[in-house]
Parts: sequence; structure tokens; C-alpha cells
Amino acid sequence: MALDTLMLTEQTFDEEIQSSETLVLVDFWAEWCGPCKMIAPVLDQIAAAHHETLRIAKINIDENLELARRFEVMSIPTLILFKDGEPQLRIIGAKGKGQLLEELRPFL
Repeated sequence: MALDTLMLTEQTFDEEIQSSETLVLVDFWAEWCGPCKMIAPVLDQIAAAHHETLRIAKINIDENLELARRFEVMSIPTLILFKDGEPQLRIIGAKGKGQLLEELRPFL
């Protein structure tokens, strides 16, 4: 996991997302989720390449069920891109780096 990856909880989510001056890509994941583990290094690579404009944050849905409900996360991994505290884009399922970058490109 990248050094600047945020680990969010129900207690820290709103403050971190609202106060962020960059885009935040929130990864809703769980320890038991194979596809979640597959995309983690890809997210780290994307974060490293776009560190001026994008931060990666992770929410363990098993430990933060309220957030998963609040954002209607039905399957994982689900990635939600936030800008100025508001969700802009939702990506569901594990995708390769190229496909993720293509979906994120309009925002980066």
C-alpha cells in the first residue's frame, strides 16, 4: 500500500473527503475480497503517477458498514471518485490499469 493512501473510517470520512484539495478515489474493499487485492497495486501505481491531483483512500466495508450503506456499495471492489466532497464517478469491479485510467482521465 502506498505511503499516502488514506485509511478512512466512519469517524474520519467526511472531514477527509470534504477538506481534500485534490481528487480522492475511495476504494471500498474487504480483506476476503480477491479482486480487491488484485487492484490494490494498480491503485498505488495510479496514485504515484498522479500524486499532485489524486489521492487514494480505502474503506474496509466490514469495519465501516454505515459508509458502505450510505454510498450503496453492493459489490466490491467499488471505487468512487470524489471532487470537492461530492461523488463524481463510480467504478465497480476490478479493472486493469489502462481501463481505470481511461475512466478517470476526464477528471485527472
